[in-house]
Amino acid sequence: MNAHVQIRNLNAFYGDNRALKDIQLDIPRSQITVIMGPSGCGKTTLLKCLNRFLELNDGTRITGQVLVDGEDIYAPGVDVTEIRKKTGLLAQRPYPLPMSIYDNVAYGLRIHGIKKGRELEAAVRHYLEVAGLWEEVKDRLHAPATGLSIGQQQRLCLARGLAVEPELLLGDEPTSALDPISAQHIEKRLLDLKQQYSVVLVTHILRQAKRLADYVIFMYLGEVVEAGPAHEVFEHPRQERTRAYLEGQF
Repeated sequence: MNAHVQIRNLNAFYGDNRALKDIQLDIPRSQITVIMGPSGCGKTTLLKCLNRFLELNDGTRITGQVLVDGEDIYAPGVDVTEIRKKTGLLAQRPYPLPMSIYDNVAYGLRIHGIKKGRELEAAVRHYLEVAGLWEEVKDRLHAPATGLSIGQQQRLCLARGLAVEPELLLGDEPTSALDPISAQHIEKRLLDLKQQYSVVLVTHILRQAKRLADYVIFMYLGEVVEAGPAHEVFEHPRQERTRAYLEGQF
């Protein structure tokens, strides 16, 4: 496996509660990795360890290593802002910035030094096209982003996240608040984007995991029970707990 992310001896604590227990994982490059498991098993906690968002919560503590392209993002002296900038995130609900559709995408581009003019306009269009939104908004780019439907807002957030040119694209149940058609739009975009990005998704929808996953991580009670290529995990699970979950027993 060509691993983009290597996780070694990772533990995460909320106060005295140990939410992740000695996680050892490799996450492949340019594939969609799906983290699945029942509620409260540590899926989102693990995801937030990949962009150092977990420590934004009071009382959290993390031990171990997360290596992205060989660099430990928890090493002393690491620029946390730079780590977060390299990681795009799609949350459960979209959070467009309180500005126009255009400025939502331009915000990230300006961070990268593209300030104005035709270069900025071309880049905004490019990322809206990548997110599958350009045709729907091209005539109202300067309207408030909050006027978009929730599905369109999620694609706008995808465009904004891609505009900062991340290395990793993370999704925390990114279609859970969307109607089926909007969810299909997001799924199609993710399938297209895995050629350029390593995508890591948390989902509780087994059907979605089977549609999207190249690689699967199954978690239970803060532990990784099983991880491997999707077809192997879904068709020939090695662990009894994985088999029980896939059969809907819990």
